[in-house]
Amino acid sequence: MILRAISLMILSMALLAGADAFFKLATHAAPIGQVMTLVSIGGTALFIGLARIMGVALWTRAALHPMVLLRNLFEIIGAIGMVVGLKHIPLPVFAAIIQAGPLVVTLGAALFLKEQVGWRRWLAVGVGIVGMLMVIRPFGTSFSGWELFAVMGITALSARDLVTRMSPPEIPALAISTWGFGATVLPGLALWMLATTPSSFGAAALWPILGAVLVTTSGYLAITTAMRMAPASIVAPFRYSRLVFTTGLGMLIFGDRPDFWTIAGSALILVAGLYTFLRERRLARAAALA
Repeated sequence: MILRAISLMILSMALLAGADAFFKLATHAAPIGQVMTLVSIGGTALFIGLARIMGVALWTRAALHPMVLLRNLFEIIGAIGMVVGLKHIPLPVFAAIIQAGPLVVTLGAALFLKEQVGWRRWLAVGVGIVGMLMVIRPFGTSFSGWELFAVMGITALSARDLVTRMSPPEIPALAISTWGFGATVLPGLALWMLATTPSSFGAAALWPILGAVLVTTSGYLAITTAMRMAPASIVAPFRYSRLVFTTGLGMLIFGDRPDFWTIAGSALILVAGLYTFLRERRLARAAALA
């Protein structure tokens, strides 16, 4: 059972890496707003269908809970940042930036949820930030500015995860996910209307959009299943395999060649993230024993 859960987690990361590649391909052929809108509509429709199959009620007053609405806002900001970043920066750089998500969550939990974070985890967060700066190099000649959108995206999505912790536990996770996915439709339409490039409904745009919808929802289902089959402490570290898959797809499909600083920064982010997770796991065990 545990081996199967680990395999599902690795599969989900491969699928989400594929979603990154599909998004990037789609934005090469169509405006960002069009891609965001169609993926949001397709994903929301699939989640609604899944909710009906599982008997999860979606049209309830819980959809207007303040924490749900705040979560949706962060979902919107995160989606915009991620899609814009995907279009304009190489996949290896994008992959390294988004791996800093768990470190941002740790930072936010300490600042806003008043969770106790010891000096070791603060040090790990600092190392991760240094790694991100090595990847972005804001004062280097390779810095384009578009990297900041990916930083905005992962920061907003990390805030979304923190707000999710504060949402009422009786609200089904599938309902929260469906509302969040649906919330990105209107901002996508707004970006589509403001686009200066013409819309495209050719195969070069529609096939990657369809692929993004399918692999994103499949990746979500795979993560959900993996987390239910085995303890999070066992399967969660395999989330970092997404860095390998996304970087590999960037090299294979787009001809990206990560330089020394990108590789070194990615390694620092990876080590810092894994250490933070293992440290939290050890503290949780100690608290349970106490």
